[in-house]
Amino acid sequence: MKVNGTLINYYFHCKRQCWLHGNRINLEDNSQDVKIGKAVHEVKREENNQVEISIDNIKIDRLTKDYLTEVKKSDADVEAAKWQVLLYLKVLKDKGIYRKGRLEFVEKNKSKNTIIVELDDEKLLELEKIIEKIEHLLLEEKAPEVINKPKCKKCAYFEYCYI
Repeated sequence: MKVNGTLINYYFHCKRQCWLHGNRINLEDNSQDVKIGKAVHEVKREENNQVEISIDNIKIDRLTKDYLTEVKKSDADVEAAKWQVLLYLKVLKDKGIYRKGRLEFVEKNKSKNTIIVELDDEKLLELEKIIEKIEHLLLEEKAPEVINKPKCKKCAYFEYCYI
């Protein structure tokens, strides 16, 4: 499986979740949080009269002359969301399209509603290493161990890991 935004996000959130999703064990259809996130995307798209853009193996929420925008339900895992946007910026850059990234959070917890992300040479090198690590992770025979963190209770894979 080619590394996409979801895998990048999951890699930072939980290596086990990344492995499970990357190995096509999908339990997200039963997750209330995933359903809410999809609904938020739909509402934002309709509000802005926008269409999700698919390029290669990524889906971009919005693309303007200055920004690639990714909309997130909450700012619960900003680092994961930033790297997801950096992957999207790389895919665009590889096609000769240069933009800044913009993360918009609908439910603000800790951070501001919008964060700007830029892909520089240093981040690009780091991103390429992360992609390589994800590719190696997905080839492992077994899923990584359960991380046992409070965030696990809200995960779509909770039942798989704990029941």
